[in-house]
Amino acid sequence: MASSSNPSSSAPVTLPRRKNYHYDVFLSFRGEDTRFNFTGHLFAALERKGIFAFRDDTRLQKGESIAPELFNAIEASQVFIVVFSKNYASSTWCLRELEKIFECSQLYGKRVLPVFYDVDPSEVRKQSGNYEKAFVEHEETFKHDS
Repeated sequence: MASSSNPSSSAPVTLPRRKNYHYDVFLSFRGEDTRFNFTGHLFAALERKGIFAFRDDTRLQKGESIAPELFNAIEASQVFIVVFSKNYASSTWCLRELEKIFECSQLYGKRVLPVFYDVDPSEVRKQSGNYEKAFVEHEETFKHDS
């Protein structure tokens, strides 16, 4: 009797490392929405497949300035996974990460894989619903900044 095997689970999948990359994947997500469910499981699955992923809660040293460390990790990543959730846009940190991710995507042709977790993609695209509310709040908060 022939046995069948699942090729997707038999060998680790690794992205070819390029000289200037430290991480295979950078995960951008709103911690309060997904850290202990979807993103936690995604991170673990990537790790099991041998894919080295940056996730802010495991790689940042206490006392380090967050922005430079995050921006360096973004620049040192090959691929970006952005987990858009209900409250993603309410976080200025998430939006700063997204801006840097977009910059790296445009300048260096790096891939961005969007994931829509418990949010309709049209809400993100059209900036409606929770996304509209978050942007209105950001405009009010930062109306005096240049």
